[in-house]
Amino acid sequence: MSHIGVGIIGTGSIVHTYVKCLSELEGVRIVGLCTKSADRVEQLKADFGLPIYSDLNTFVQHPEIDLVCVCNESGRHSIAIEAAAKAGKHILSEKPLEVTTEKIDGLIALCEERKVLLGCVLQNRCSTDYKQVENAVKSGKLGKLLMGNASINWYRSQAYYANSKWRGTKKLDGGAAFINQGIHTVDLLQNLMGPAVSVFANVQTRVHEIEGEDVGAVLVNYENGAMGTITAGTALFPGYPERVEGYGEKGSIIMEGGKIIAWNVKGEDVPELTSKEQGSGAADPTAIGHHNHKVVLQDMVNAIRENRKPMVDGAEARKSVALINAIYRSSKSKKQVQL
Repeated sequence: MSHIGVGIIGTGSIVHTYVKCLSELEGVRIVGLCTKSADRVEQLKADFGLPIYSDLNTFVQHPEIDLVCVCNESGRHSIAIEAAAKAGKHILSEKPLEVTTEKIDGLIALCEERKVLLGCVLQNRCSTDYKQVENAVKSGKLGKLLMGNASINWYRSQAYYANSKWRGTKKLDGGAAFINQGIHTVDLLQNLMGPAVSVFANVQTRVHEIEGEDVGAVLVNYENGAMGTITAGTALFPGYPERVEGYGEKGSIIMEGGKIIAWNVKGEDVPELTSKEQGSGAADPTAIGHHNHKVVLQDMVNAIRENRKPMVDGAEARKSVALINAIYRSSKSKKQVQL
């Protein structure tokens, strides 16, 4: 195909990142945006200079759309993904793919049946520093893994939730601090450490007037025998950069705010650190740059052209949601939960 036509479903704040990224990719054309808010159509036209649609089913049937980017509320991703898949369009969804593994399993099966690609945006995997950490861990430079920790000790004001009808709700956000803010770092940790086999968790809502949690702590056991902890919050003023720690018998590596801050591996020199655009959403969700999103979008376009799986497909995106769902079940039951 001469170019890839892209349609975007959902017009929240993240849509600005998608429009910017897609406009910088060669061989890609944005066909239009789709919003369920009919009263926003004229403003969106003025903001983006693109065709704006308000009927989902009409939009996904557009003959010039090859790829649908799903950017609506997390708990409504399945509605958009199902419509796009049934229309024969490839799909790239914002994280999380959906808020439960049951929904994700249905989406994976549908996309396989309709022979369309399904990808998920977990863009923190694309940072240069993280790739160096991933290579070190997976090539065995740390030796036997002993412990993997993550902290996403962030802050969001009450206005952040009050100004949104879906953030912090269990139906549309799936929860709060872990599944919204924390999922990127949980994904990185699990990608490094391997599958988790059990969790013992305590999540609470201490400050914000929301259904989901604004603070929580988890003990994790991994399939390879390693253990670790995860903490997450949106009530932890003023908010600190997210952190990933990997410890093995031969050394340790620590990342903070997407950058390596400690590299202590026996027999290994500290690598050259070359991270380009990197930011943390510790206190401001708009502080994260667009570079890594652009890498994910380029990969998805290439996957369509090359007829291959995207960087993070449905099965891979499911893993972090499965872990977070288990965290919520453990906290509710006050018991250790097996995955």
